[in-house]
Amino acid sequence: MSDGMRNDPAVSREQAQWMTSVGIDLGTSTTKFIVSRLKISRASGPLSLPRYRITDRELVYRSGIYATPLKNEQEIDMEQTVRILEEEYRKADLRLSEIKSGAVIITGETANKRNAEQFVHYLAERSGDFVVATAGAELEAVLAGKGAGAEERSRHIQEVAANIDIGGGTANTAFFHRGRCVGTVTFHVGGRLLRIDSAGRITGISKALGDWLEAYGYDLEIGGRVSLAGLQDIADSLCRSMFDYLTGSHKDPTAGLLIVGNELRALPEFAELTVSGGIGDMALLNPPANLRQAARYGDFGPVLAQAVRKAAQSYPFEWRQPAETIRATVIGAGMQTTELSGSTVFVDASLLPVRNLPVLRLELGEHHLRQPELLRSLLQRELELGADWYSSGDDAVPPFAVLIAGLAYCSYSELQMLAEQLSEAYRERFPYTRILAVIAENDMAKALGHALHIRCGGELRILSIDQITAQHGDYLDLGEQLAGGMLPVIVKTLVFHDKAR
Repeated sequence: MSDGMRNDPAVSREQAQWMTSVGIDLGTSTTKFIVSRLKISRASGPLSLPRYRITDRELVYRSGIYATPLKNEQEIDMEQTVRILEEEYRKADLRLSEIKSGAVIITGETANKRNAEQFVHYLAERSGDFVVATAGAELEAVLAGKGAGAEERSRHIQEVAANIDIGGGTANTAFFHRGRCVGTVTFHVGGRLLRIDSAGRITGISKALGDWLEAYGYDLEIGGRVSLAGLQDIADSLCRSMFDYLTGSHKDPTAGLLIVGNELRALPEFAELTVSGGIGDMALLNPPANLRQAARYGDFGPVLAQAVRKAAQSYPFEWRQPAETIRATVIGAGMQTTELSGSTVFVDASLLPVRNLPVLRLELGEHHLRQPELLRSLLQRELELGADWYSSGDDAVPPFAVLIAGLAYCSYSELQMLAEQLSEAYRERFPYTRILAVIAENDMAKALGHALHIRCGGELRILSIDQITAQHGDYLDLGEQLAGGMLPVIVKTLVFHDKAR
């Protein structure tokens, strides 16, 4: 795979290096693992400040598809999952010390298990030098959309392309316009929400589907029976509710019963749709002819898959086959999550790696740099907001990273004044915190970090990087420095709608 920069003449080939990245996806039904290589090349001339890009991505190993190991309905089987991954690392001929980036994603119903948070962090700590642990339907939707090819399609068609990643528990939808995600929304739609055996006996009904079933008048109970036609009717109604909501075709009051989390206030009108995940994979197969075929995975997934494809034909968008189906999320996690900082950074290397660092975006203009009092007032107000949003009371870690945006140019004297005002305001608001993390969108991290270090007199350890763009509500993971001084950075946008502000 490539991110479209393969023929960029600005990239200096002779200075390229490669970084190994992994992706691990623990979903409601299945668990997957991939290994990729990310090519890092210098994208600036010999007389310019060093700037690097990820110029190519290669998928070098795909695991098999495993049933997600569970001890019971409430707990993930940690030991069995670790054994699976150890075996996959062996098959991929991969050592943990070689891994410099990637993500462990826990998704769908699995994210609701009793030991999910404990497990995903446990796994990340044992998956390599820099693997980030995260969960969340919004991020999963974006990663799946990238892995399925919707992001790239939106650049090609110059219109909105949507992808729905449907697995065992949820349908995670992401909308992309010209390569940028413009919204996400998630539904309780998935193959494992209704479980059956080969005789049509109902063995499980997800609580997440209960209100919707009642609203539609479906009277189902565990131990009862359902026919193939009955399953098809339920799946058809479920898909119509979802597509009616996504397209705004009808005001179906039941559609809101399927929403996970917040609704998306403004739904983009999309020209193309791809469906990834296990349901997207089964949608390409022949429909089940009887109950035995319908229940071959112990749920109504095969019936739901055909209902999705059938329902999509009745709506005003083009159905397209995705670049990836069942592995879309894990490929997105392992290949599309990483950015690079600049190489002219000011970093206390002993602080790395840093995980789950919130972003406080500070919009500055030239007028702030000309008026120290105005800048100080802005800093005090914004730092107070950051304390309200993010402060955990743990003085050993920074409460957030201050991202400085909006400055096209900053003179030496202006930078010194910025460092003075920022260091004073920060120490005043967080007197017991010993780390100050600063991110600049432009090339100023080394000079700013040095100025902050001098003014803090060793009271604060400084982490200053640049060439990273993020928003309020984003979280960052910073890896250890690579050759050339740059850092691998993962920007995790966990919620794309209704950002805190």
